[in-house]
Amino acid sequence: MKKLILIVVTLLSLTTFAQTATKRAAEFNLEKKVAIQGYDPVAYFKQKKAVKGKKELASTYEGVIYYFSSQANKDAFAKSPSSYEPQYGGWCAYAMGANNEKVEIDPETFKIIEGKLYLFYNAYFNNTLKSWNKDETNLKKKADTNWAKIIK
Repeated sequence: MKKLILIVVTLLSLTTFAQTATKRAAEFNLEKKVAIQGYDPVAYFKQKKAVKGKKELASTYEGVIYYFSSQANKDAFAKSPSSYEPQYGGWCAYAMGANNEKVEIDPETFKIIEGKLYLFYNAYFNNTLKSWNKDETNLKKKADTNWAKIIK
């Protein structure tokens, strides 16, 4: 009986993981399953800047591939992936809050808020980080709600 329960629990866990990974791969801002256009998510926190990762230092977390600029950053990510992943699947935080839209980002335009990484669109004289900063509390609340509906 214990073996049967263990098998059922294992199968349910694998099914849930597969569904999560598939959903994330479908909804996250990815290029060939790679997040943040290949930038190192840990570097935003540790180096306070956007740093391009290396393909040789890749790691996959729930269906999403991340590149890292150093083995130390890859190891830090492995210990706590959710601490380093960008919010809203790597889409522009401002667009998610203002319009409930998935908009591309400039990986070098970012902000760390309460230990979380937020990315923004910045091209053609339109830096959405500036607009975000004008109404951050309201936009963040809306973006959190909008993203929860998308990723459920």
